[in-house]
Amino acid sequence: MLKFAKLSLLSLALAATPMVSVMLTPNQAEAQAFSALRQAIAEASSTEEQLAAFYRERDFQPIWTSADASDRRNALFSALAEANNHGLPTQRYDTTDLVAAFSNATNPYEMGRADVQASLLFLQYAQDIHSGFLEPGDIVGDIVHTLPRRDPLELFTEFVSANPYEYIATLPPQHPEYTRLMRAKLHLERMIDEGGYGATVQAGSLTPGATGSAVVQLRNRLMAMGYLDRSATATYDTRLQQAVMEFQVDNGINADGIAGGDTIRAVNRSATEHLSEVILAMERQRWLNVDRGPRHIFVNLPDFHTRVIDDGEVTFITRSVIGSRDRDRRTPEFSDEMEHMVINPSWYVPRSIARGYIPSIMAGGANHLQLMSNGRPVNRGAVDWSRVSAGNFPFDLRQPPGPRNALGLVKFMFPNQWNIYLHDSPDQHLMTHDVRAYSAGCVRLDDPFELAYHLLAAQEDDPVTFFNTILNSSRETQVNLQTPLPVHIVYWTSWVDTEGRLNFRNDIYGRNAELRQAIQNLGVEIRGVNS
Repeated sequence: MLKFAKLSLLSLALAATPMVSVMLTPNQAEAQAFSALRQAIAEASSTEEQLAAFYRERDFQPIWTSADASDRRNALFSALAEANNHGLPTQRYDTTDLVAAFSNATNPYEMGRADVQASLLFLQYAQDIHSGFLEPGDIVGDIVHTLPRRDPLELFTEFVSANPYEYIATLPPQHPEYTRLMRAKLHLERMIDEGGYGATVQAGSLTPGATGSAVVQLRNRLMAMGYLDRSATATYDTRLQQAVMEFQVDNGINADGIAGGDTIRAVNRSATEHLSEVILAMERQRWLNVDRGPRHIFVNLPDFHTRVIDDGEVTFITRSVIGSRDRDRRTPEFSDEMEHMVINPSWYVPRSIARGYIPSIMAGGANHLQLMSNGRPVNRGAVDWSRVSAGNFPFDLRQPPGPRNALGLVKFMFPNQWNIYLHDSPDQHLMTHDVRAYSAGCVRLDDPFELAYHLLAAQEDDPVTFFNTILNSSRETQVNLQTPLPVHIVYWTSWVDTEGRLNFRNDIYGRNAELRQAIQNLGVEIRGVNS
């Protein structure tokens, strides 16, 4: 830990002042020293506008190099020494230059420069640990979160008036999920240091009753991962089958107790692969380091489920279909507020989808779709089709309300520039699939009516009757939510649940591969890869 002698500006100034024929009084020397200090701080902070504003508001007084700032300095160095525990790029917080700057601060001007250098390092660390060290939208275009970046002026103002150790401790996400991931990271690093999960399973699939070396390999890996107590069995017995089922649940695989191809591939993932997923999960938690709302809707895309969370507890869950793997149909990641639902909705066909219907319409087909112009229906019989082509097709397309409407019988709206919302679907058979990536981008729900009842219960005495009365009228009806509801659409392929179980899901859109390369390029340590 760095220790600083309690030197006053006056003593530093006098020690550094050359001998001149005119002797300065102590007050004059003090003023001259402070002037040099202020000049250095003003110059060095000028590249960061809000940092400069902070120093300007305090008349360019130092916050790190004054005699009473030892707690701040030590708190900063302690935090930076622990950066790796948070999966941060520790090269960004190399303190070598700062230590040298403090050591060389033998005059007021150098003290001022060192002070700003410490502030810039603190600002980098604070922003990174609070809201992420990546700019994810620059790496993956479908990550459109608004990152919760702290205002530097506000950040420094709060910091200098607080206990520095306590304040720095509040910068990472305070949500229990982040703490659980941090514990998982440390556990996986210890596991890697001890050799990982052991030999991989050398079999394409295994079924209950099987025996042999591959069963032993399966048993040993499940023991290493904590799914099975110590055992010497070489048979795929009921205990091993139960362990397989628990593993399948935690990995989003149909829990049938049979170690099929998907299960074997998941079991054979290394501890290093798991660690990289956890480190990415911690970074994703930082992107969502906001007040999520006491009640909110949470859509985890790779998990294919939509949940309602009330005060940290899941009060509703339903299966979901998300955007397909086609690059232009992948569901983006963002947060917004649900404002209303529409019962018996129309479907206004997006232009990107409408293009596919134009040839059929021009041939007299696709009669379930209505032609629209300036918001009004157009009679197909009144159109001179000889003057219409796919290139100059002048109409919008609308599907009226009904049981075969592409949006089903209810949609849940949080207006956004990507036209993403939650809705019912006539294609409910897709909900039985394990991998449910089929939509044009919106999120389809397995139990949309139950979600409507659940949300309306906050404002209607009899939400079921209220909803079904409107539904049975067949009229398109907007129902506003009295309290807008936060919606968070995320892409979490790893998390630790409230029971401490580490969950993984497949990287359905390949986003993690791009992000993993980005964090490795920044020097984030992934034990077993670059350590």
